Amino acid sequence: MNRFILTATAAALTLGAPAFAASDDTAMAAPSGDVAAGEAAFGKQCVSCHVVKSDDGELLAGRNGRQGPNLFGVAGGKVGSVEGFKYGKALAAAGEAGNMWDEENFVAYVQDPTDWLRKATDDKKARSRMGWKVRDPQEAADLYAYLYSIAPAAAE
Repeated sequence: MNRFILTATAAALTLGAPAFAASDDTAMAAPSGDVAAGEAAFGKQCVSCHVVKSDDGELLAGRNGRQGPNLFGVAGGKVGSVEGFKYGKALAAAGEAGNMWDEENFVAYVQDPTDWLRKATDDKKARSRMGWKVRDPQEAADLYAYLYSIAPAAAE
């Protein structure tokens, strides 16, 4: 009986996971991280600079972090695309080049923002304005899973 419940729950979660359209109109894969662990990590590491506030103004995570952009819709979204936030030149260029915040890009970026930007823009002088680094790759994946779980639904 427990195996059936576990299997049914896993199937429901898989089918209910949002799918985001990538730049080539294919769905992005569901994240590999742990949502609850990501929520805890966000509360410890990200809230001093970031907030997650829905388009209608509902505060989903964070406090009043204003140094970094609002992270609502970042997971699965285009790099450097939060309206009203002034990005550094390198991150804006990475977005203009069509980079998306899929799990691979997000995890690599939060682990070493400047290194990721240099590779994404093919500019050895590119620098990130984000000074924080998430050292643990699993924790970075967990953060992505959390942001993905509270992201807006895919465009209809």
